[in-house]
Amino acid sequence: MQLLQEVLAQVDAGVSALQTLLYVDVVQPLLYRFGLMGYDEETYDALYWVIVGALQICVSYAVLRPLEALRPVESWPDRKALRSDVIYTWIAKLSLLNLVFFLALQPVFTHWQSLMAIYGVPGLDVDGLWPGVTDQPMVSFLIYLVVLDFCGYWYHRWQHRFGVWWELHAVHHSQQQMSLWTDDRNHLLDDMLQAAFFAAISLLIGVPPSQFVVLVAVGNFLQSVQHVNARLHFGPLLERLIVSPAFHRRHHAIGYGHEGTRYGCNFGVLFPWWDMMLGTASWNRTVEPTGIRDQLPPPQGSARSYGEGLLAQQWTAFERIAARVFGSRA
Repeated sequence: MQLLQEVLAQVDAGVSALQTLLYVDVVQPLLYRFGLMGYDEETYDALYWVIVGALQICVSYAVLRPLEALRPVESWPDRKALRSDVIYTWIAKLSLLNLVFFLALQPVFTHWQSLMAIYGVPGLDVDGLWPGVTDQPMVSFLIYLVVLDFCGYWYHRWQHRFGVWWELHAVHHSQQQMSLWTDDRNHLLDDMLQAAFFAAISLLIGVPPSQFVVLVAVGNFLQSVQHVNARLHFGPLLERLIVSPAFHRRHHAIGYGHEGTRYGCNFGVLFPWWDMMLGTASWNRTVEPTGIRDQLPPPQGSARSYGEGLLAQQWTAFERIAARVFGSRA
């Protein structure tokens, strides 16, 4: 654990050095040129997230793309369907939405915490749960990760439970060619809701900004692994500790994993524990087609289109919401 902390410290130092270099040589002159120096501090902070996000994408591609080429679950003659997912990935992995909501909500929670202290209302202090243990950075990090993942499990179930919300989440499930890029294929409105939700939970349990960055980065990478189009066998022990690609693919399988608001299994984001405890786990490893039932041609489905390209996918989600709210099918 000490070695891991040292490695993380070195990575942080490297990212910080690159952050300063880019800011001084590239970003700051642009801010000065366009009269935006009033945003210099916020821009400097955001640059750290951008660098971490870019590194995530590079590492994920370098590690996972060769596996997809060597051990694919499915082989596709045409990969055009993945193009929009690559754009989604660059938007999401830079984590600007997470940063915006974390910084925007921080003053609100600081004010609430002050009021709680004034009126003697106990707060949620993970570091203080077990002095000498939970205040260790790695221990508190693991606690934050587990708490946020438990919240993520319920957030994911709600996405499937409520019809309007499902129409947003359906953008993610409409990809029939899963790959390392699929994780970030989401409706942008849903991305904003999710960023606000997890920023609020993080602030509520006292996650410091430095750990929040790492939590987001770890979660993003593990979710890219889950969606990879590669045969990765975790084994009976590891797949019960971390969500595997086979476990998550079952969630994407037509007729098994979701089906809108009616059914569902394998909702765990990082850990399968919540599915195991709450009866929503399925360990069936049969490779099934992924997507949404009504995308299939008749008679199995209605050959419904969920949009070709990012803009169409965003817009058709709103059309489906309008159809659901006003009682007709778009």
